[in-house]
Amino acid sequence: MSEFNRGPSRAQRPGANVGDLGGGGRPSGGGHGDASPRSAVPWYVGADFQEAPPGHRYLLYLPFWKNDWSAIKEGKQKELKKVGVIPEHASRVMGELSERQRAIGEAIGAEVIPAFSTSPFATGLGWEHPNENGFAFLHPYGLPYLAGSGVKGVLRDAARELADGPDDDRRGWTKDAVTVLFGPAPEEIQKPEDASRGALRFFDVIPEIDGTGMDVDIMNPHYSEYYQGKSTPHDAGQPLPIFFLVVPTKSKFNFVVDCPREHQLPEELRTRWRNMIRTAFEHAFDWLGFGAKTAVGYGAMRPDLKAMNERLARQQKLEEEKVREQAMHAAVAGLPEDAAWVVQKQLGKTWTNNGIFLDDVVPYLAERETLSPEGYAKFTEEMENRWPGIMANPDAVEGRRQKPKFKDRPKKLTQRLLELKPE
Repeated sequence: MSEFNRGPSRAQRPGANVGDLGGGGRPSGGGHGDASPRSAVPWYVGADFQEAPPGHRYLLYLPFWKNDWSAIKEGKQKELKKVGVIPEHASRVMGELSERQRAIGEAIGAEVIPAFSTSPFATGLGWEHPNENGFAFLHPYGLPYLAGSGVKGVLRDAARELADGPDDDRRGWTKDAVTVLFGPAPEEIQKPEDASRGALRFFDVIPEIDGTGMDVDIMNPHYSEYYQGKSTPHDAGQPLPIFFLVVPTKSKFNFVVDCPREHQLPEELRTRWRNMIRTAFEHAFDWLGFGAKTAVGYGAMRPDLKAMNERLARQQKLEEEKVREQAMHAAVAGLPEDAAWVVQKQLGKTWTNNGIFLDDVVPYLAERETLSPEGYAKFTEEMENRWPGIMANPDAVEGRRQKPKFKDRPKKLTQRLLELKPE
């Protein structure tokens, strides 16, 4: 390998010492010259990862190692708090990803259920990691997330519990409905062709974290020797605190569920699956929770009523705009361009006062050479509605002093209209 590819030698590096990493990624000295924890990365990568998102720091640049590559015993909580900080740019990406999921869901007509956490949220704790507890981060962003498969598992359990409940509390759920929407359970699959993913599709969820970053929680097992089979349980054991990352309370979650094969559903489910999935979410919020350690209170959530109302308002606005567009399309169908222009302005309520009307119509008519009979009728109708009698006599006067009844601008516009009157 050339000197260029190798990089500068250890002697050429500023501040190099025996404790620095050698080119092979192993400690080159005894390892006791620097007591601060370090990441398991080559020296040329550097040691400042403050701008990296928490997933990259936790999975790639975790500063948990001494110079002899033994793990640090003290200060893990402090280091994890540093790891959990979310830089501004990563926080912005997190919000944009969550918003994109929501926007896609609304665009394709999916069910979007906004919620917020009422207890710390954790997921992926069973993944192998030097900290003894992993965490699920979405690659390549390095941000915490809840996989769509995890959402599906919780809602399947909620639907099953509802289907097994009293008849008056099933909220439409039956065992057959659970199988159709979620697919058969593993114990129901006897041969490969029995397997099916179900009709529903569940999006990954990217939480919008409240605050500056992730929190650090602690498990404190008192009977570690008993769990390891070394002794019987007793009260004289030494607690061994285990620290792990969590998403803090009050973080926002957007759950998105859609049904791409809705047209293939049985008739009784085709119109009811949306209400049924909402009831499954309600049950999951009330009794189950999402993510890991739900049995001890983690992953508790509540629906975000404010966000739901905002979503309903957006949907209502879109529906109203759709109705207006349809009405406008029907109103202008078959009309000449000038008449259609007037109708569009009227239906769009563009001319909220006479000044705006004059500012809009005067330059439009100045560029016209002719008007269609339909267009002329629409313009004159609008003029009469605003200034009654102006088309018949724009120079009319009133009162004892015989003052002009109409001001100059509407009079000039009337004259222009009369000039463009079709023969």
